[in-house]
Amino acid sequence: MKLELRGITKRFGSLVANDHIDLVVQPGEIHALLGENGAGKSTLMNVLYGLYQADEGEILLNDEVQHFRGPGDAMNAGIGMVHQHFMLIPVFTVAENVMLGHEDTKALGALDLAKARQHVRDVAQRFGFEVDPDAVVGDLPVGVQQRVEIIKALSRDAKVLVFDEPTAVLTPQETDELMAIMRQLRDEGTSIVFITHKLREVREVADRITVIRLGKVVGEAAPTATNAELASLMVGRAVELTVHKGEPKIGEGGLTVTDLRVLTSAGAVVVDGVSLDVRPGEVLAVAGVQGNGQTELVEAIVGLAERVTGSITLDGVELVGKSVRGILDEGVGFVPEDRTEDGLVGAFSVAENLILDRSGDDEFVRGGTIRRAALDEFAKARIAEYDIRTQGADVPAGTLSGGNQQKVVIAREMSRDLKLLVAAQPTRGVDVGSIEFIHTRIVETRDAGVPVLVVSTELDEVAALADRIAVMYRGAIVGIVPGDTPRDVLGLMMAGETPGSGVAA
Repeated sequence: MKLELRGITKRFGSLVANDHIDLVVQPGEIHALLGENGAGKSTLMNVLYGLYQADEGEILLNDEVQHFRGPGDAMNAGIGMVHQHFMLIPVFTVAENVMLGHEDTKALGALDLAKARQHVRDVAQRFGFEVDPDAVVGDLPVGVQQRVEIIKALSRDAKVLVFDEPTAVLTPQETDELMAIMRQLRDEGTSIVFITHKLREVREVADRITVIRLGKVVGEAAPTATNAELASLMVGRAVELTVHKGEPKIGEGGLTVTDLRVLTSAGAVVVDGVSLDVRPGEVLAVAGVQGNGQTELVEAIVGLAERVTGSITLDGVELVGKSVRGILDEGVGFVPEDRTEDGLVGAFSVAENLILDRSGDDEFVRGGTIRRAALDEFAKARIAEYDIRTQGADVPAGTLSGGNQQKVVIAREMSRDLKLLVAAQPTRGVDVGSIEFIHTRIVETRDAGVPVLVVSTELDEVAALADRIAVMYRGAIVGIVPGDTPRDVLGLMMAGETPGSGVAA
């Protein structure tokens, strides 16, 4: 099916999110929509999907003008969408989420869950996903939840599929699997719009590339374009794609984790005897396929895990047993892996989110009342310093693009006096310009003598930032190796193989 967008314009007050955008996607084509956070990519696709109504312009399918009053109309016309932020009901099972809105029923209107389960199995088998139809979505890791979103879209047999940042929470292996699925769909005649800001993915899978900046189409490119050329088109300037850092200047003290064990409420061991240290002036990166205990390790360090044994000390102060508030007060900055669930309060303003962990400071709150002038001044300074794209400090944080939400979290955590920075998936879902900025800030924090623990499933990020790398597999540390360890060695370790003699640190 041929998709054409003509002159699409969408305004939010004085902000022009889409400015007369033209886009044509041919049948059996993967068309990448590339742009930095806040460029207008997701807004454009939300117009296509009927979630927003365009102020100007029109949508055509096979040269016929469409009038979508909502997502139901778009789906009925053959359009499917995998959203950047999950559109799933956490308390429902996988099968219930996939059938939601398209329920099959038996006699007397009873839901045909057996048919829904089989449908999930069929789609999952067709595309190589391993998903339990009876699993409760809220209990699944974010990477598996993303597979559910993809299965949900594929189950509708859409002729045009929109993937909005579908790899943001996928491991490198899962990303490769998704690329293969997209090629398979393309070869079967499906038209695909692939929204991303990961240059490697664009060059690997796209047939054509359209670049959007500040709501306008600024150019088209072939997949043969270099990373530097694509990054420059996206950001409007030359982007430094290499992290520059000197040799670490190691200090005394820092974080020491000794024989740490974390159990689930059911008694399963998810962190199994982990010992590591992060010294002032270095970045220790924890690598591994998602779901191997990294999340629970981080939760234990910041006080979010309940069933913890072992020791976690920061400059000699024991953290196990302290509350989250007590740990933050010890000087721990925390960038969670899921910003929407754990990093922000979407209904609160940008300014309020910037002081979530400082609400007890006299600088901002006295007598239970927010000092509005001080807060506004602080927020405006952080917005400028961290290049947060927003219409103002009083805008709800939940209305910002994913990358700008991440900048709010980064700005909040790095604006305090820190004794430790814990950053889980710090650049998940952010564009190349923002990655450059966040990586620079992490290195600056390290160079200021702060121990930095980075947890990332992105091997490129691990290699760029790490002075040392700890690889986790099934809740345990396989080995701790130098930051320049080759990717193939890291890949074997991520599969559970112990590094060879002379490699482990």
